[in-house]
Amino acid sequence: MQILLNCLLIVVGFILLVKGADFFVDGAASVATKMGIPQIVVGLTIVAFGTSAPEAAISIGSALKGSNGISIGNVLGSNIMNILLILGVTSVICTLSVKKTTIKIDMPIMIFLSILLVVLGITMKSLHYLAGICFWLILIGFIVYLVIYSMKNGADEDTETKDLSAIRIIIYIIGGIAAIVYGSNITVDGATYVAGALGVSDRLIGLTVVAFGTSLPELVTSVTAARKKNADIAVGNIVGSNIFNIAFVLGTTCLIKEVPFDKAFYFDSAVTIFSALLLWLLCFKDLKLGKKGGITMLVCYAAYFVALLVM
Repeated sequence: MQILLNCLLIVVGFILLVKGADFFVDGAASVATKMGIPQIVVGLTIVAFGTSAPEAAISIGSALKGSNGISIGNVLGSNIMNILLILGVTSVICTLSVKKTTIKIDMPIMIFLSILLVVLGITMKSLHYLAGICFWLILIGFIVYLVIYSMKNGADEDTETKDLSAIRIIIYIIGGIAAIVYGSNITVDGATYVAGALGVSDRLIGLTVVAFGTSLPELVTSVTAARKKNADIAVGNIVGSNIFNIAFVLGTTCLIKEVPFDKAFYFDSAVTIFSALLLWLLCFKDLKLGKKGGITMLVCYAAYFVALLVM
């Protein structure tokens, strides 16, 4: 009975995380718009940070509670799942087009960050403030590049912002933050209990259940974009999310609390790098990700999931 109750808490926590992030983004974006900040900048900063809020809340909350397996596993699991599972499913539904800038700039940054994460984790045996500073410097550089590029070339579509009253803005921002914090707390507590009750590690729970829950926004966004024929948005959304997961989520977590990088994560880190390289190689030639590529990625994820269960 306790396991079922904690599973329910995990689901409720995910809902609070996602909806809390939505409310926070709407409130913050409305403030930015009223201050005259261009929508392009709002979309590339506030909205991007907001979509990574669930991962950030889970990873930071887990680190503070000593659940390091969930803290790092959530980020690695989300990045692997975003590429192999979410893009795999999406590209089977619809052929995804990929922009040259995504191939030349965004994907190499994602690959570099994945490798840097492994190098820092293995050499330092833990991720602390030095890793956090490295990740944040890269994040700032990436955001500056995005803003400059978008200002020069224009964005594909404007970011829609709600015209909220002052009272609603306050409610949205405070309520959103409260929902994110509370949602992360009950999700971490529920996931930790379930892991202990089933005799599995925090790492496995973080790489699977928690990673899937925090990747739901990316799944919905990518599938919706593909169905609406905005296929180029699907890949860009995932690549950007993976960059933010490492640079922003882990970067912020490391600045707040040192997180041990256990040897158990070496395999998952290798799969994270492999996934990023595989996506780049599949898209490099034709600037497209079709059904064959999608099936390849789904098979790879299935193999990874089986490996998790038997290891």
